[in-house]
Amino acid sequence: MQRATLKIWFLVHKWTSLVCTVFLLLLCLTGLPLIFWEEIGHLTGASPEVAPAPAGMPRANADELIERALAQYPGDVPLFFGWDDHSPSVYVNTGARPDTPPAEMHTVVMHEYTGEILPASQFNEGVMYFLYRLHTDVFVGLGGTLFLGAMALLFAAAIVSGVVLYAPFMRKLSFGTVRMGRNRRLAWLDLHNLLGIVTVAWALVVGLTGAINTLAAPMQQAWQSQQLAAFIEHYKDAPRPTELASLDAAIATARAAEPGMTPAYVSFPGTGYSGDHHYGVFMHGDTAITERLYRPVLIDAQTGALTAQPQLPSYMTALLLSQPLHFGDYGGLPLKFLWAILDLLTILVLISGLYLWWRRGSTEARITEIERGGLAPATAETP
Repeated sequence: MQRATLKIWFLVHKWTSLVCTVFLLLLCLTGLPLIFWEEIGHLTGASPEVAPAPAGMPRANADELIERALAQYPGDVPLFFGWDDHSPSVYVNTGARPDTPPAEMHTVVMHEYTGEILPASQFNEGVMYFLYRLHTDVFVGLGGTLFLGAMALLFAAAIVSGVVLYAPFMRKLSFGTVRMGRNRRLAWLDLHNLLGIVTVAWALVVGLTGAINTLAAPMQQAWQSQQLAAFIEHYKDAPRPTELASLDAAIATARAAEPGMTPAYVSFPGTGYSGDHHYGVFMHGDTAITERLYRPVLIDAQTGALTAQPQLPSYMTALLLSQPLHFGDYGGLPLKFLWAILDLLTILVLISGLYLWWRRGSTEARITEIERGGLAPATAETP
C-alpha cells in the first residue's frame, strides 16, 4: 500500500476514533448492565417470578384486565396491552392521553390467568431506566438518539479503517504479539491491535445494529404514513371512537386470522402504531428469530371487524432483527455472558486508543511504523 494511501487510512482511523470514543465508552458502560436487564429485575425484585397458571384455568378476559389496570390510575386511558413470553403475565400501559410518551406512561402487571395485580416497578423509574435513557438518547429525545447513531457510524468507520491498517502493521509480527519489554506505548499499541482484531466482527455488528436502532422512530413513522395510511384512508374524516369494541374479541379475531402465530402486544387507537380507529394486534412466532418478527393485524376498534393484515416493509424487518442482535438477548444467558465479555474487551480497546492518542508521536512516524510492519525503532518515549 502506498504511503499516501496509508496516511489517508491512518487519519480516518485517528479522527473517527477520537470523535466517537467518549460516546462509545458511555454506550459500552451503560449497555453492559442493560444486557442483563431481565436478570437484574428478577434479582432486585423489580420483576418477580410469576406463579404458573392453575391447571385447566382459562385466561382472564382481556377487557376485565384493562378495567382493573385503569382502576389503578383513574383518569388514564389504555395505550398498550402485552404478554410476557417467559411467564404467565400481561402488562397494561396507560397514560393521560393516547399519545402519552413512554417516559410518562404507567404500567400495571397482572397474572394472565388469575388477574392478580403483581408487584412490579414502573419502566420509567429506577437505575435501569436511568441507564437506558443514557444509552438511547442521553435524556434529550430523538435528537440525542440520532446523535448517538451518528457516533455508531463513526465507530464503524474507525473499525473498518483499523482493519485496513492492521494488515500492513502486523506483516512482520506474529498474531497475538504484545511487546512488553520495550516501552509502554508499544505494549499498549499491541494490546489495542490484538483486542481490536479479536472483537472486530462483534463490534462492527453491534455498532451497525445500534445505528439502525436509533432510526426506530423515523422508521415507524414512515411505515405508519406510507403503509398503514392505505388501510385507514376511509377513516380519515371520522372522529376517534370513544366507545371501543371488546379487546378480548379483537384478540380472538387476530388469533384466528394468524393461526400459526401468537399475540405479542396490542396498540390502542391513537397511540401511533395502528392509527386512530384500530386495535393493532401484533402477532409473532415462537422461535428465537420469529418471535421478533411481528405481523400486525388491524381490527376496527368500533366494530371489532378484521380490517387488514399488512406486511411489514423490509426496513422494519431489519429494525426488528437488529434489536435482539444488538443486546444479544435471543440466545439465552450464555450468549448474554459472551456479549458482556466482548463489551468489556471493547472498553479496553477504547481506553487503549485514548492512551495511544495521548502518547502520540508525529503522523509521519506512525505511518513509518506501519510501513515497516510494526518494527520501526522505538522513539524517545518514556518506557
